[in-house]
Amino acid sequence: MSQASLALSHVYPAGSCVNRRGHLEVGGCDALDLVEEFGSPVYVVAEEDLRARARAFREAFAARHEDFDVLFGSKAFPCGAVCRALAEEGLACDVASGGELHLALRAGFDPARIHLHGNAKSEAELREAIRAGVGHVVLDSFDDLERLERIAEQAGIRQPVLLRVTPGVAGDTHHAISTGQSDSKFGFSIEETPRAIERSRAARALELVGLHCHIGSQLLELEPFRRAVETLARLGDFPVYNLGGGLGVAYTSAQRPPAIEEYVEAVVEACHRWMGRDKRLLIEPGRALVANSTVTLYTVQTVKRNVSTWVAVDGGMSDNLRPMLYGASYEAVLADRPLAEGGELCRLAGKHCESGDVLVREVRLADPAPGDVIAVPVTGAYCHALANNYNSVPRPPVVFCRQGSARLVVRRETYEDLVARDVG
Repeated sequence: MSQASLALSHVYPAGSCVNRRGHLEVGGCDALDLVEEFGSPVYVVAEEDLRARARAFREAFAARHEDFDVLFGSKAFPCGAVCRALAEEGLACDVASGGELHLALRAGFDPARIHLHGNAKSEAELREAIRAGVGHVVLDSFDDLERLERIAEQAGIRQPVLLRVTPGVAGDTHHAISTGQSDSKFGFSIEETPRAIERSRAARALELVGLHCHIGSQLLELEPFRRAVETLARLGDFPVYNLGGGLGVAYTSAQRPPAIEEYVEAVVEACHRWMGRDKRLLIEPGRALVANSTVTLYTVQTVKRNVSTWVAVDGGMSDNLRPMLYGASYEAVLADRPLAEGGELCRLAGKHCESGDVLVREVRLADPAPGDVIAVPVTGAYCHALANNYNSVPRPPVVFCRQGSARLVVRRETYEDLVARDVG
């Protein structure tokens, strides 16, 4: 791998390169310097990459359709600094719990541009959403509908709602992150939707403004998005259509997902064809906004050779659960020699007491040794969000890097944090 190829690699944040010291640089900051200052593991976010992707989505839509909004699917990276940056870039927000609603409000999103999802919303969460004045509540079931109708009536308001429809369209992705198939815990089936539409329109405290669908996550083909639009269009004529998210990203150098512009072009063209040009269109990218913005840095603790070469680091399934949940693939490099060629085939293992705690099944590393810093790219989506305290390991910090300046935005947990909620 040449210096130019790493600098331009599509799995690293934009602007990543190998500096004069021969080290990996992210957001203008030397990876080894970051570990020295903030310790490891550490999530390193290239702030300009994050902001540029938000602008790219908005600009792609603005060039093709007049009435639209781009909602950050906040479950992908529920971090205050990430939310604030995306709010500053003009994005709205999609939340799926009372906690995510609290985070979005605290980060400065306009309540009218916050949209509440969830397949099992509690009364408390619905009341919180109404008090906040959220733009849409996305109804997921008849129970959801009846509960919100009662709460909105008690509050003396008429709440705008969308109906989440399961369109029977499944993209090519892992079953754990596929949501558009007919047998799904999410949304109204095609058969149920006409009754849900009728019931919603009859509710005095609800205003049905449109339909919503989300067919899955990490989708690398565009045709399923087009089919979902066609399916929604056949269910009636509405002023608002929320088409969810799901655009995939490159986790490895071999993956080539559609560009943001290609995705927006496909979605908008399908909407214009099947729904007309006068609709308000919403999308909810999460992964496609944040995944490639972030690199996780680890320190090697041990190297063990038996049948395989096991390179074990100071993190693992407590900071990146995705390989264990659904076999997600990653790449890795030694941060002080990322251009080193060859090397032995290794397994990058975590520190946790599970045989399945393996971050990368096969990676070539040149002479790995304890103390080396390992960089794993594309960790901005669902890593911080799924971080946990297995083996009572404190969760990592989040560091924003921009133009060579690094700032801590989420501190590392402490042992005291682990027992802060104990009351007996």
